[in-house]
Amino acid sequence: MDPLAPLNPLIRGPRTPGLRRTEPRLTRSCRGAFRSPRPLPKSGQADGTSEESLHLDIQKLKEKRDMLDKEISQFVSEGYSVDELEDHITQLHEYNDIKDVGQMLMGKLASRPHGSHL
Repeated sequence: MDPLAPLNPLIRGPRTPGLRRTEPRLTRSCRGAFRSPRPLPKSGQADGTSEESLHLDIQKLKEKRDMLDKEISQFVSEGYSVDELEDHITQLHEYNDIKDVGQMLMGKLASRPHGSHL
């Protein structure tokens, strides 16, 4: 058995900002119609209550968007750029991948009997 076989899932190709890779073989259940994670209102529930809840959710999302817009403006005013931040994120992903492999190798070394060789 190849001792490096467990490492294969950790090896990734180059990252493209904003795009995520998907497995080529999706099952039919993944291709079905979209189903909202929000539960349907119960039949005994008044329509006003669920509508009020939706308006509250919308208001919270608008407030969060405004807060994030302010943070983005602050970063831009401090001299950061989107390209620079994307580069840092890419480097962090690469660092984490390398660290994961190192930790796995350290675990294999720690679990082997003393005196044995790789």
